[in-house]
Amino acid sequence: MKENVIGYRIKLLREKVKLSQAKLATALGDVKQPVLARYELGSIMPSYPVLIKIADYFNVSTDYLLGRTDKSEGKLYGQPKIEKSDRMEEFIEMCFDPSTDAHAKLKETLKKMLEEQQGERK
Repeated sequence: MKENVIGYRIKLLREKVKLSQAKLATALGDVKQPVLARYELGSIMPSYPVLIKIADYFNVSTDYLLGRTDKSEGKLYGQPKIEKSDRMEEFIEMCFDPSTDAHAKLKETLKKMLEEQQGERK
């Protein structure tokens, strides 16, 4: 494995989607292009939060970026993709129309989910 595996893989992923360093830096938000260039060169290493942002952006695991595995599967790997359709659009409109039964049920379900999530954090 290369000594600068993190930089190598960031560059590989970036070039694979034909993205410039400047555009990736902008997409990541708090990373400037010269800093990204230094990551790729291996002169500095990304912080933990930045490493996670990069992994999330490319949907790869941090283990892949760190060179611990050659499998790049990220947290969304294997999850079915939701295809946009007219029926899905109709469903969304129906759920957010306050005059429908679906709206009230959705609202109640979301409240229960939030309560359960808050209970788990305690």
